[in-house]
Amino acid sequence: MRPSAVRLLNILVPIKRTVDYAVKIRVNPDQKGIDLNVKHSMNPFDEIAVEEAVRLRERLKDAVKSIKVVTIGPPKSAETLRTALAMGADSGIHVELPESAPAPEPLGVAKALRALIQRQKEGIDLVIMGKQAIDDDAGQTGQMLAGLMDWPQATFASKVAIDVEKKEASVTREIDGGLEELRCRLPLVVTTDLRLNEPRYASLPNIMKAKKKPIEKLTPADLEVDLTPRIETLKVTEPPKRQGGGKVANVDELIAKLKEAGITAVSS
Repeated sequence: MRPSAVRLLNILVPIKRTVDYAVKIRVNPDQKGIDLNVKHSMNPFDEIAVEEAVRLRERLKDAVKSIKVVTIGPPKSAETLRTALAMGADSGIHVELPESAPAPEPLGVAKALRALIQRQKEGIDLVIMGKQAIDDDAGQTGQMLAGLMDWPQATFASKVAIDVEKKEASVTREIDGGLEELRCRLPLVVTTDLRLNEPRYASLPNIMKAKKKPIEKLTPADLEVDLTPRIETLKVTEPPKRQGGGKVANVDELIAKLKEAGITAVSS
């Protein structure tokens, strides 16, 4: 039996509504960003984070007390929260922004998450989030949050194991040379990599149950954070179209073509 003195785990999973990964990106007419009038879905790395939180509860049984998901975005972001709730999260928090508001930057998001964690009366033991969002590919929020909270961090996780009694986590992460295993004390920030798991599809009964799960609505003012971007986007353009190639009959013709293009061979 688990000793009664061991505190149950509370898990927080930040998620983001992004343009669906299968959509072909197009620049909008004013060239200030991309066309957002397309299909959106949960950021794939965040979906992996939600799945891992649910799997941890399945592995640890009743040692996980709650899984809470949070998103920062316009009103439509509530749909993304409902998807996470249908996957198995218990409740959600929506820091709602106006529809026309620019997307917050990683530092602003990290500060908002810090404020949210500090508001939780029962405390947060583990934050699991995607290693990056596929819209800006910044890959900074998890590291910034760990720095602001002065918590350990384990990024690019491909395996996560929790020892509830010792309040420790063993995280296998992917590095250039292979795999690295970290042992960290809780509370902890973990960012997920693609190979951590394969997210489940929400069943129809769970989708119906998700409609009754609570979602708390907040504003940046409630958290006393300023999400105004510090970087201004001046112009967004599509990359130049690739030119078609040509065929050559032999090596001599290839060398002649390269010389015409101003490319000279470098001897090793």
